[in-house]
Amino acid sequence: MDAELFPRDRTEVAPGAVHLPAWLDAGRQRELLRACREWARPPAGLRTVHTPGGGTMTARQVCLGLHWHPYAYARTAVDGDGAPVKPFPAWLDDLGRRAVTDALGAEAVTAEAYDVALVNFYDGDARMGMHRDADERVDAPVVSLSLGDTCVFRFGNPGTRTRPWTDVELRSGDLFVFGGPSRFAYHGVPRVHAGTAPPELGLTGRLNITLRVSGLQEPGADGP
Repeated sequence: MDAELFPRDRTEVAPGAVHLPAWLDAGRQRELLRACREWARPPAGLRTVHTPGGGTMTARQVCLGLHWHPYAYARTAVDGDGAPVKPFPAWLDDLGRRAVTDALGAEAVTAEAYDVALVNFYDGDARMGMHRDADERVDAPVVSLSLGDTCVFRFGNPGTRTRPWTDVELRSGDLFVFGGPSRFAYHGVPRVHAGTAPPELGLTGRLNITLRVSGLQEPGADGP
């Protein structure tokens, strides 16, 4: 569908869940991509995630601030090379707060700082099953930014992995924020449309940068 003939507008997919198309301009996308490439380098760089049941996530991941592994946070890449996790830059907190303000309003911005980022890289065959972001100790809105290939983002409900859900097309530069009654909704990525990234971005595949408030950074609250 021609995006110029049919503009993509702000959409509230569910209460507290908002899609803002083209939120990142081309320059900001390039800056974020350069940062992701630096974060992906070892130590504590891009790695394959294995689930406790013996499965393997097809999207590869790098973490900032705290290292997520199924289903907890740690200070080091415990399921990777064991190196200390890369720091979470202050400018990402600023970006997250601006995203929440634009999507949900200033009243939805948390008092706590955004302190964790999960960066997932999808090639054309990667998927993400339905899951909830439920390993944090606070319920601040989750901020999700997309770079590269377009994907189908399936946003469900807090009670079950099954229907009802809504499929949303996320393109490069799009923002999706979910908080309030949708903070713990199940969501996933059933499909990535390979080769749809903006050519000028210089990215093959899809990057998803998810910003969260962990509630785990106070003294004595180290992850395992």
